[in-house]
Amino acid sequence: MRSARGGAASAVRIIAGRWRGRRVTVPADTAIRPTPNRVRETLFNWLQGRIEGACCLDLFAGTGALGIEALSRGAAHVSFVERDRVAAAAVRAQLLGLGAQDDEFDVTPAAAERFVQRTQQRFDIVFLDPPFALEVTEILNLVWPQVKAGGLVYCEQALERGLPPLPEGTWIKTGKAGAVCFGLARA
Repeated sequence: MRSARGGAASAVRIIAGRWRGRRVTVPADTAIRPTPNRVRETLFNWLQGRIEGACCLDLFAGTGALGIEALSRGAAHVSFVERDRVAAAAVRAQLLGLGAQDDEFDVTPAAAERFVQRTQQRFDIVFLDPPFALEVTEILNLVWPQVKAGGLVYCEQALERGLPPLPEGTWIKTGKAGAVCFGLARA
C-alpha cells in the first residue's frame, strides 16, 4: 500500500516464523507504505496451513513485507515484483540480509501488468497490494489465470473503493482496518 510520506526510514516487524521479530525497513522519502502488522497478522491467520511449501507472488511488492512474511513462515518460493527499481533493490538486500537463499526468491523490477503478461509461472498464493490510487480489477483479471486451481489471491485496496469484482467465485474472507479493505479469494 502506498501513500505520500517523507522523512526518516521506518520499519515493520516480521510477525512469525524463522525471522520472527526481525524488521523490514521502509526506505525514507518513498511513497511506499507497507501493510500494517495487524492486517498482515489477520491475513496470515487466514493462510495458516497453506503457506508451507507454497509458491507465492508478491505483486506491487513495495517493501516486500507480505512476501518476506510468507518466506519466514515456510513458503518454498516468492516472486517479488516492484516497479520502483530502488525499492526492488531494497527488497533484495533485505532478503539477503535476513539470510534467504537465492532459490527461495526472485525480485523483478517491472510493472505488475508487464510481469503478469509475460510470466509462465503459476502460483499457489498471490498478494495484490497496489498503490491506493490504482484500480485493481484489470490486474486481478490478468493474474487470475496464473493462480493454480484452489490457489488463493489476497487483495488490499482503499476502503472507499471496496474490493473489486472477481473474475469468478467470491471473496471467502474480508476485513477492514482504518482506510483499508482487504479480502482473500479462492481460484
